[in-house]
Amino acid sequence: MDGHDSEKQSTADMTAFVQNLLQQMQSRFQTMSESIITKIDEMGTRIDELEQSINDLKNEMGIEGSPSPAPSKQKSAEDSA
Repeated sequence: MDGHDSEKQSTADMTAFVQNLLQQMQSRFQTMSESIITKIDEMGTRIDELEQSINDLKNEMGIEGSPSPAPSKQKSAEDSA
């Protein structure tokens, strides 16, 4: 009967180990997910600020709403190719 009891204990130990490992992995995954989401939010804010700065510079230069000539030249060159 000792062999059977040690098998049960070994199985219980392995089950506890695997459960603990899965909990650690879930915790690390959650931490990484939160970190990634925070960084994405920060990037979005920085992009919004950059866009606002570009618009402010355009307004200062007085070219708000006027199309830049470079893209239209490139389009016509691409169309003829």
